[in-house]
Amino acid sequence: MDLFEVLDQVIDLLRSRGRVSYRALRVQFNLNDETLEALKSELIEVHQIAADQGGTMLVWTGAGGARQEPLLRRSPSTPPPRIPKAQGPQGTAEPRVPDAERRQLTVLFCDLVDSTALASQLDPEELREVVRAYQDTCAEVVQRFEGHIAQYLGDGLLVYFGYPQAHEDDAQRAVRAGLGMIEALETLNTRLGRNNGVQLAVRVGIHTGLVVVGEMGGGGRQEQLALGGNAERGGPTPRPGGAQFGGDQCLHASAALGAVCLSGAGLTPAQGRGDAGVGVSRRAGERRA
Repeated sequence: MDLFEVLDQVIDLLRSRGRVSYRALRVQFNLNDETLEALKSELIEVHQIAADQGGTMLVWTGAGGARQEPLLRRSPSTPPPRIPKAQGPQGTAEPRVPDAERRQLTVLFCDLVDSTALASQLDPEELREVVRAYQDTCAEVVQRFEGHIAQYLGDGLLVYFGYPQAHEDDAQRAVRAGLGMIEALETLNTRLGRNNGVQLAVRVGIHTGLVVVGEMGGGGRQEQLALGGNAERGGPTPRPGGAQFGGDQCLHASAALGAVCLSGAGLTPAQGRGDAGVGVSRRAGERRA
């Protein structure tokens, strides 16, 4: 099957389903990187009937929701493309495009300590400025280690290492990012103490495990979220100003960084899990992140 035959089939698939992931296209049509890039160029730039969404999927944008005629004039011997649809009793069902995938994921969760007390100290506009400064500081550290901020939850950040971009050392990147956040807050606190008269403390929880990542939500609002075990929320809860690590890969990563363990003192295991993980407040022999 040549490129333009594949292109016509992809267009019919997009028009029928509305959106298709790049992963599904690779599996369905056995595409290599060069062919997939050529298809994207034809659909997005040349014919302008699809758009890239988040670097993970194509979304149909063709006018009227349908294409009036094929882009390739087929010869009489060329069979029409198969369009995934409901089949009759004797039909063969088409492969279903996966809407979620299993991943080995390291999840980091960071939130402020005593944020309720902080809110009572500050005017709402001043509180917003302080929280924004804290979020920006943490986001800079996450970006440095190529993590992905999945959600901002009030004064909390939910960060993925291993999705959508995976690295061999994702667990180590998460550990470095968690400890980097704690260190970066020390610098931020100097400015906040001088300008706002407050000091911030954070808790950082990190956990590595097997999850399923896919679209969640409804009512026109959907997000790519991970579900499964402790990893989805960053594991056990650490003491204020410290970091908590869970999962074998994450524990090995923290040990490799020369982390100073607190032997679980003052740490609370997550509900339903037996392991309290390893708590860390600083690193030995390691330069600041």
